Order: sequence, then structure tokens, then C-alpha cells
Amino acid sequence: MKLQEIHIKGYKSIDGQIGQTIPLGDITVLLGANGSGKSNLVSFFNMLNHMNTGAFQQYVGRQGASRLLFHGPKQTESISFELLFKSDQVRDTYEVKLSYGLPDRLFISGEKVTYHKKGEEQPQEYSLESGGAESGLKNDKRKTSKALYRLLSGIRTYQFHDTSDTAKIKDRGYVDDARYLRSDAGNLAAFLKMLKEHDDYRKYYDRIVRHIQCVMPQFGDFDLEAIPGNKDYVRLNWKDNKGSDYLFDPDQISDGSLRFMALATLLLQPPDLLPKLIVLDEPELGLHPSAIAQLAGIVRSASQKTQVLLATQSTRLVDEFTADDLVIVERDDDERCSVFKKLDSNQLGDWLARYSLSELWEKNVLGGQP
Repeated sequence: MKLQEIHIKGYKSIDGQIGQTIPLGDITVLLGANGSGKSNLVSFFNMLNHMNTGAFQQYVGRQGASRLLFHGPKQTESISFELLFKSDQVRDTYEVKLSYGLPDRLFISGEKVTYHKKGEEQPQEYSLESGGAESGLKNDKRKTSKALYRLLSGIRTYQFHDTSDTAKIKDRGYVDDARYLRSDAGNLAAFLKMLKEHDDYRKYYDRIVRHIQCVMPQFGDFDLEAIPGNKDYVRLNWKDNKGSDYLFDPDQISDGSLRFMALATLLLQPPDLLPKLIVLDEPELGLHPSAIAQLAGIVRSASQKTQVLLATQSTRLVDEFTADDLVIVERDDDERCSVFKKLDSNQLGDWLARYSLSELWEKNVLGGQP
């Protein structure tokens, strides 16, 4: 089962009348200028994460309900979305309506599940109890609800932008915090330690190290021994490739290299640990052009086992993918909303024979320019 399509109305820069339909493939690259709405779609998946873990009101409280609604509650009173999951035999949809209420809150006013098996004329539909603060999908005992909950639990958003002195990725971490890589890679050291010491996962750890060495030639290996005097904590220490005993700490890694370490670990982890859908916001930030090429390669590798959606405005990264991977994001100034447009390589055949995707974007043939 894969997430094939999303239809959203009323969320942030997406209008509440017609809405936008965004098709998803194994790789989906959102390309657009600053302010076009790419990050808003990424944040939609973050909201979905919170809904699925029973923390929707926490998300709304932190963001503000008025800021989540298209141009505020005076113009848009609700957010609705429909997710289409599809396999060769089954077509499942999950529909949700979020309505505005005082004081500045959103509640779930509608939640519907549809199951349609190939060969059957009519789909099976049912609604969950609505009107509550949190989604009812997690606690619903029906088979389709359980399947959809597992699929939604496998959608995770990641942003590795914070590499400041106080970033969690640089701090010591609890060694048992290694079930999955966190959204900010704050448990990167513990996660890598688990891969390194697990007999079945060691080959994936070694592959991660090889890719890091391609981007950071002086890198030898991580030193993930527990902190002396406190065996419950580990830090992202490392050694160079000269065979020296000198131990480097994470503050002695460039921001771009540190982000690449997190990206390589996320995308090259064992297949049985991979999320069902990986959502990345501007993963190219701070990377050298050669590292961007490496990143594209590991994205393609990961897409053989999972789906990857990334938002970017990097011409260098875009050229590593095909036109069929791209969704152009533009701002409609008349309607003051975001527009998502899937590219078709067949329609661009003559252009692609003469120009790269980045050149076509810069010439505004694809759209998505300011």
C-alpha cells in the first residue's frame, strides 16, 4: 500500500473552496520559490503525525488554529483532506474535516474511511465518531482502520537544519533511544550505535559510513562508546582515517557534513526500520554540490523500499531527478493561494532534449518562479 494522492482544502496557503490535489510517486520533488507553499505541505504531514499520536491539540495550541486556516477563520471555517492509499488489490481512503471553534481551536467534525477491494462493485464506507479533540482512528477496532493507522504511523517528517551549539544532535543522548531516528536526528548517536552493534544491521551501518567518507574524506568511523562514568549515554564522537587515537566531537564537524550524516543514516537504514513515507524539507541545505549528488543517489536507493517526498529550490538537486518526479509549486497572486502542478515528461519532450530541468525552471518553462 502506498500513498498515491492527497487532496487538501483550507490548510494554510491552500484555498478552502477548490483545494489542491497532489499526486505522489516513489519520489516526489516539490519545486518552487520561497513563499510558494512547499513548506506548508511539509507541515501538513507534521500535523498528520500529531493527529496519529493523539497530540493534535498540542499541535494546534502551538501553531494557533487561526494560522492553520486559509486566511484565518473569517474566510475559512474548516480544513478538510482526503488521503488515497492504493495497492494492486485494494484502494483505501481516509477523509477528515477539522472545524474551527472558540477559543481558537480545531476539533474533528468528520472522519470517514473507505475500503474498496478490486473486483467488488461497491466500496465499504463507514464514519468514525466525530466531534472530539483527537482522531478516533487509533482506537477503532475495524480491520481497515487498523491498516490505515499503521500506514499513517509510518509517515514521518524530517528537518535537519538545526546544527547550532545547542542542537540535540550534538548533545549526549540516552543509548536506548534508538527505536527510530527522530525528526531532528537528536538521537543520531544512539541510533547509529544500535545499528553498529546489531548483527543483522551492521552491514547497513558500514554502508552509511562509506557514503559519509565519500562526502567527508577525512572521516574514518564513529566512536560510539558509552560516556565514561555513565554507560547510559552516548555522543556523536568520531575518529579520522589516519589511525590516530585522537577523538573528535560533533562540534568538530561542519554543519553540512553533520546534516549529511543524518540524511545518510535516515535513507540508508535497514529496510524494516524505514518509515512508509519520508518527508524532507530542503535536505540540500549547506551541502557541497558533490554531496548533493550523493544525496540524490541515496534518495533513489531508499525509494526502492519506501516513498520519499522532498521540498527544494536547489537547481543542483533537481537535475538529479526526472520531470515525472517533480511537482511544481506556485503562488496564485489573484487567489492568494498555492497551486501544485504535476509535470509530465511526455509534454516536455522537445524541451528536455535541449535543456536540463534546472534550465527549464530558470527559464520559467516549468513555472514555479517568483
